[in-house]
Amino acid sequence: MNANEPHEQGTGGWSQFGATPPSAGGFPRRDTVIMDTPPPPPAPPKKPGFTTAQKAVAGLALAAMAFGGGVAGAVVANSFRSEPVVAAAPSPVFKSASNQFTVAQVAAKVQPSVVAIQLSNVGGSGVVLSPDGLILTNNHVVASAGNGGPITVKFSDGKTAKATVIGTDAATDLAVIKAQDVSDLTPLPLGNSDNLKVGDAVLAIGSPLGLDGSVTAGIVSALNRTLREGSDEQQQQVPPGWGQLQQQQEQDQAQPTTIGDAIQTDAAINPGNSGGALVNAAGQLVGINTAIATQGSSGNIGVGFAIPVNTAKQVADQLVKDGKATHAFLGVSVTDATGDVPGALIRQVSSGSPAAKAGLKQGDLITKIGDKAVDGGDTVVGQVRGFKPGQQVKITYMRDGKPNEVTVTLEEKK
Repeated sequence: MNANEPHEQGTGGWSQFGATPPSAGGFPRRDTVIMDTPPPPPAPPKKPGFTTAQKAVAGLALAAMAFGGGVAGAVVANSFRSEPVVAAAPSPVFKSASNQFTVAQVAAKVQPSVVAIQLSNVGGSGVVLSPDGLILTNNHVVASAGNGGPITVKFSDGKTAKATVIGTDAATDLAVIKAQDVSDLTPLPLGNSDNLKVGDAVLAIGSPLGLDGSVTAGIVSALNRTLREGSDEQQQQVPPGWGQLQQQQEQDQAQPTTIGDAIQTDAAINPGNSGGALVNAAGQLVGINTAIATQGSSGNIGVGFAIPVNTAKQVADQLVKDGKATHAFLGVSVTDATGDVPGALIRQVSSGSPAAKAGLKQGDLITKIGDKAVDGGDTVVGQVRGFKPGQQVKITYMRDGKPNEVTVTLEEKK
């Protein structure tokens, strides 16, 4: 104990202040003592500081901070407070500019709006668009229903309903179906896929391998991918070295199609997730899950792809209104370029097409459409399908080794 602090001795009372404890606000009365010499000047006030014990604790806390981060910060705070402070580990959190939810909160918010879709021999997923039963999914999920096969929809509460096809679009691999005799469903809020950035947190929700309502978390790992789904040999094409794309068991029913501006994610997407939701941190739909990359027969290697919601909304609105979707038409056939300059080589220009009217010719090398660099023929096909008839698009191309630009007014494909 510090010798300058008051302490008790036996039963004699407070030794520093005599027998009577100090009154509030002052010291006890004492007899006056006359001194021959003036008292020495008072010692200069001590600078505030830590006691030896506090310094020791602070030193240990600072040393721990190098290894413990936030935990060490809690130790330092506890050392100089009269009451202890408990540092709790935070739960996983999705963060965006205006919203902050845990993964569990996003999943709970979205799950009532995602359904399982079952046909006679295949399964997939879908997203609720309206309270009265409109559901968005992939064309390849419901392709076999074109032969009159029944469709059953299962909701998150376990209830089921029969469904019919409203419209399909093989070019974008999208379809809209309608569940019968249902009401008060929860539509999934739509986000804006143009606002996505690489690294954004996302959840994929669907029914992989028949497991209804499954949730996987990941990030947007790339944007603007161009994919070719399906072919006569069933070898779906992805960027070089990635193997194949895998959809569902019914992939042989789907026509080959090229999808532009696809969202790439490392959230696990498996057969049965097709047609399900890819949502952002605010629980908004940003993509329709459609395919995964596989390496030979090894299965899922953790790279999935989704159709951007802006494309999906544009097509879904047309399917609901007209039962079919219209697409922009450029009027060229292209192949991958060979040589040092990447691009798409024009093999043929259709007479009277938008490309012909703009002055594009056979042998021109398309290097950019709008602001999107072209690295092959599929990029041109995928990009054009993302535009609307009547839209003006700037095309950058090489002719005789010189760069050129032209603005093309796209038309509706007949």
